[in-house]
Amino acid sequence: MNSPRPELKNWFDQGGQAYARFRPEYPAELAACLASLAPDRLLAVDVGCGSGQLTRQLAEHFGAVVGFDPSLDQIAHTAPQENVNYACAPAEDLPLLSRSASLITAAQAAHWFDLPRFYAEVRRVAEPGAVLALISYGVLRLQGELGARFERFYWQEIGPFWPPERKLVDSGYATLDFPFAELQGPQIAIQLAWNLEEFLGYVSTWSAIRSAREAGREDLLHRFAADMAERWGDPATRHAISWPINMRIGRL
Repeated sequence: MNSPRPELKNWFDQGGQAYARFRPEYPAELAACLASLAPDRLLAVDVGCGSGQLTRQLAEHFGAVVGFDPSLDQIAHTAPQENVNYACAPAEDLPLLSRSASLITAAQAAHWFDLPRFYAEVRRVAEPGAVLALISYGVLRLQGELGARFERFYWQEIGPFWPPERKLVDSGYATLDFPFAELQGPQIAIQLAWNLEEFLGYVSTWSAIRSAREAGREDLLHRFAADMAERWGDPATRHAISWPINMRIGRL
């Protein structure tokens, strides 16, 4: 028997708090790998940091970490940490001293940047031998009927509402201009087990969801949520979900 469709709230009206709560955490090995490539452990800079998912993990390996994001709402949902500072700033104009950063990261963010201006800023703030890492995670993977319904939603139904920049994420940044001496990164994936609320909360953070709502297509979103609820079983049941992590890593 199908589970009742959840009608308790609008899954797609949650804002920056949802981003902080539902965006998946990166595996600890990612920050450890990036730190091992840096020339020293003095300062890491996380650009487009959102609510600080990667920023917090870098703090375990560096004496100081600074996270920058252009959204005050995102910065407001960061968690205080002793050796981490957050500030509102665009990727193309970082309030940092020249030649001060040993690692510069941009996780799930570089496709929004003005890349030539960002790269110029990276060259300014990077110390000799510093590392730049552009990180993205691909389309999530679910098994069985859940996976099939999600794939249809992602590629066909919500697909037209993604901005053009999303294609860079779908390609794993493979087509992104990257004028640096490139390093090979490890094969890493995010692997989680989520209940229905966590899954739909994550989907609610997509820019395409916001665009669909602005276009008056909330019916599309609610139908998808109801269809997934029917297939999920008990909403508290946890299903395995994974995202492949893609990286472009360069030495300056």
